Amino acid sequence: MTETSAPVIVDARGLMPPEPLNLTLEALDTLPPGGEVILILYREPGPLYDILRRNGYTHRTETTPEGEFRIHIRHAAAA
Repeated sequence: MTETSAPVIVDARGLMPPEPLNLTLEALDTLPPGGEVILILYREPGPLYDILRRNGYTHRTETTPEGEFRIHIRHAAAA
Protein backbone atom coordinates (compact mmCIF):
# COMPACT_ATOMS: atom_id res chain seq x y z
CA MET A 1 0.00 0.00 0.00
CA THR A 2 1.43 3.37 -1.05
CA GLU A 3 0.74 6.47 0.98
CA THR A 4 0.04 9.64 -0.93
CA SER A 5 1.26 12.80 0.71
CA ALA A 6 -0.99 15.82 0.93
CA PRO A 7 -0.41 18.38 -1.82
CA VAL A 8 1.81 21.36 -1.09
CA ILE A 9 -0.31 24.51 -1.38
CA VAL A 10 1.35 27.71 -2.61
CA ASP A 11 -1.20 30.47 -2.02
CA ALA A 12 0.24 33.33 -4.04
CA ARG A 13 -2.93 35.40 -4.31
CA GLY A 14 -2.03 39.04 -3.87
CA LEU A 15 1.73 38.54 -4.24
CA MET A 16 3.65 40.49 -6.85
CA PRO A 17 5.89 38.86 -9.46
CA PRO A 18 8.33 37.20 -9.23
CA GLU A 19 7.38 36.00 -5.74
CA PRO A 20 4.72 33.45 -6.86
CA LEU A 21 7.20 31.93 -9.32
CA ASN A 22 9.97 31.80 -6.72
CA LEU A 23 7.72 30.19 -4.10
CA THR A 24 6.51 27.62 -6.61
CA LEU A 25 10.02 26.69 -7.71
CA GLU A 26 11.10 26.35 -4.06
CA ALA A 27 8.17 24.01 -3.41
CA LEU A 28 9.04 21.94 -6.48
CA ASP A 29 12.64 21.53 -5.26
CA THR A 30 11.33 19.42 -2.36
CA LEU A 31 8.46 17.67 -4.17
CA PRO A 32 8.62 13.92 -3.55
CA PRO A 33 7.88 11.45 -6.35
CA GLY A 34 4.13 11.28 -6.80
CA GLY A 35 3.65 14.55 -4.92
CA GLU A 36 1.73 17.57 -6.10
CA VAL A 37 2.06 21.33 -5.73
CA ILE A 38 -1.09 23.42 -6.07
CA LEU A 39 -0.44 27.06 -6.93
CA ILE A 40 -3.34 29.46 -6.31
CA LEU A 41 -3.33 32.80 -8.14
CA TYR A 42 -5.67 35.50 -9.45
CA ARG A 43 -4.07 35.39 -12.91
CA GLU A 44 -2.80 32.65 -15.18
CA PRO A 45 1.01 32.24 -14.86
CA GLY A 46 1.94 31.91 -18.55
CA PRO A 47 5.74 32.09 -18.06
CA LEU A 48 5.59 29.31 -15.46
CA TYR A 49 4.20 26.78 -17.94
CA ASP A 50 7.31 26.82 -20.13
CA ILE A 51 9.58 26.53 -17.09
CA LEU A 52 7.60 23.51 -15.89
CA ARG A 53 7.76 21.80 -19.27
CA ARG A 54 11.51 22.37 -19.63
CA ASN A 55 12.14 20.94 -16.16
CA GLY A 56 10.11 17.75 -16.41
CA TYR A 57 6.82 18.78 -14.81
CA THR A 58 3.26 18.60 -16.03
CA HIS A 59 0.39 20.85 -14.98
CA ARG A 60 -3.36 21.09 -15.05
CA THR A 61 -5.05 24.47 -14.66
CA GLU A 62 -8.49 24.96 -13.15
CA THR A 63 -10.42 28.19 -12.83
CA THR A 64 -12.84 28.73 -9.99
CA PRO A 65 -16.12 30.71 -10.04
CA GLU A 66 -14.32 33.28 -7.85
CA GLY A 67 -11.83 33.98 -10.66
CA GLU A 68 -8.89 32.10 -9.16
CA PHE A 69 -6.49 29.89 -11.05
CA ARG A 70 -5.41 26.63 -9.40
CA ILE A 71 -2.44 25.07 -11.11
CA HIS A 72 -1.84 21.42 -10.16
CA ILE A 73 1.81 20.54 -10.77
CA ARG A 74 3.43 17.07 -10.74
CA HIS A 75 6.56 15.40 -12.03
CA ALA A 76 5.81 14.48 -15.66
CA ALA A 77 6.71 10.81 -15.00
CA ALA A 78 4.05 10.66 -12.24
CA ALA A 79 1.28 12.19 -14.32
